[in-house]
Amino acid sequence: MPVTLRPLPAQAPAGPGMRQSRHLLVVGAEVEAEEVELLALSRFPTTRWEVPPTPGRDGVLEPGLLRTSRHTALRGPYASNGGRGGSVFVVSCPRERGEPPFPGGGDRDGLGRAFPAGLPVREEDRVVRWLVAAARRLAGTAVLDGVVVTPDPDAQIDLTVYSDVWLEPEAALAVARHVDARTVYAPGGEDWAGPPAHLVSPADLDAADAAELHAAADDVDIAALTSPEALSGYALHLPLGLDGLVVVEIAGEELLPVSLRGLPWADGGAIAYRVRWVPDDFTELEEERPPTAHRIARGRAAISVAKLTGALHDVVGGEIADQSEFLVARSDL
Repeated sequence: MPVTLRPLPAQAPAGPGMRQSRHLLVVGAEVEAEEVELLALSRFPTTRWEVPPTPGRDGVLEPGLLRTSRHTALRGPYASNGGRGGSVFVVSCPRERGEPPFPGGGDRDGLGRAFPAGLPVREEDRVVRWLVAAARRLAGTAVLDGVVVTPDPDAQIDLTVYSDVWLEPEAALAVARHVDARTVYAPGGEDWAGPPAHLVSPADLDAADAAELHAAADDVDIAALTSPEALSGYALHLPLGLDGLVVVEIAGEELLPVSLRGLPWADGGAIAYRVRWVPDDFTELEEERPPTAHRIARGRAAISVAKLTGALHDVVGGEIADQSEFLVARSDL
């Protein structure tokens, strides 16, 4: 049975002595308040319900207060007055603006269109970017300073597997080639240009310093000769012809998404298997509404990205995250 919601207030209350911005997150009727809470926790770890949504005596759901930081809170859900039959969360945060958008730059999230006089900075920047990401994930809409931004849910197809399992290049290539035989090792390597010019010359060292330097060098050489070669990262390429290229980048990472905090295997870092799409025209990735040809190529590339990500996850386990660092279930790929 659908839940009856309170009407959206004309103005949200602001914090005392603080200049506030009022933004909206509009989602479908099927979206539960707990889903919004989980997405907020994925970006703001101190998120908590100060007042959870609760049914009133008249059977109408009383809006809750979800606080993401000391100065930012979401109130809702309220009834949508846009005729969509959905719900609205009102977001109050500090109004913090910087410079106008750079002329001619990309605007894939529509922020330049929403804030032509000055882009949000600091707390408001973090909140606004989360709002757009949440709207994309929930197939909803963000209303930023009265400007409607409806991000395309299919615009971001890159995925990352975080795991505590390291795959050697041969193993990763075998997994990827099981998905698509066209996968190859990424070309790489550069010719050495010689030592930097600022290095100390041996002629500048006295006998004692030179002996110490040679002894240290010998220790390094012995360690290098008696230890297996350490590989810190590598990449695979899957060429898609006119649809561009899918790149799989494998490396260790210490800075992990907030959503992975508290997982014992991710304590101190993890191995990241980044699967991303590189179109022929890279600039089109930064367009809020890219051309039809780009969207068609992106749709086909998304299939390869999902299959590669799923195959890697089946082997190494761990968690899958999208470009917004929201977790993705393996069954949803």
